[in-house]
Amino acid sequence: MEHKSEKINSFSNFLGLFTLILREQRRFTSIWTQTLLAPIVTSALFIAVFSFVFSDRNAELLTNSEYSLFLAPGILMMVTIQNSFANTSTSILVSKVNGNIVDTLMPSLSSLELSLGFMVGGVLRGLFVATGVLVVIFPFLNLFPINIFILYFYITMGSMTFSLLGILVGVFCKKFDQMSAVNNFIIAPLSFLSGTFYSVSNLPEPFNVISLFNPVFWLMDGVRFGALGDAESNVFLGCLGILSVNVILFLTVWKWFSVGYFLKD
Repeated sequence: MEHKSEKINSFSNFLGLFTLILREQRRFTSIWTQTLLAPIVTSALFIAVFSFVFSDRNAELLTNSEYSLFLAPGILMMVTIQNSFANTSTSILVSKVNGNIVDTLMPSLSSLELSLGFMVGGVLRGLFVATGVLVVIFPFLNLFPINIFILYFYITMGSMTFSLLGILVGVFCKKFDQMSAVNNFIIAPLSFLSGTFYSVSNLPEPFNVISLFNPVFWLMDGVRFGALGDAESNVFLGCLGILSVNVILFLTVWKWFSVGYFLKD
């Protein structure tokens, strides 16, 4: 038991960890037209369509800037978390469906190293997509972030949150339709109801208060604060909230890998 516990909690196989991260990174960079170009095009379409249709209905926003400038940071975070979630969930689920998940579990990687390896892979994809949107779309809107460090902090935190959530979903699900259900009924609603396309302060009660407890809203608000310098809530409390969520998710992932939930059946 002592030897097993030591392997579970050890952090010594740096080469194995680096190889796992490199494998996860190559999964999305090798198909960059799908993982980078597609989110950039999707973001541009969202901004163009919603700005054209709803600009006259959103005059009283959080900022005095154009609606497209208000919309861009939210779209940036939305595509970031979607891609981070997709990277880890599909990586694990595809391995389970194909029956080669054992190739990942057999090497001398501890549960801590497995958790870090998959999570970092998802975070890298989130940063990959976010940087693409920042470089390609933001200059066209004449939008230059007020604080790039705060912006990337929340991008990284959001990527971590949904990378870890993607690991749990990939481990738990046995079929692709189950993963799609999580994406359609949990991830998408949280994204669309987080103030991506509107200011939550304009919502009627009690929905404006309920929205403040949405973790995705904390991410959206933080990214918008880094990009525009304005926020709808206390950014410090939102930061503490998302850090707490990430700690809980990471400990859960670590526990699942150490015990082998839904992997050693």
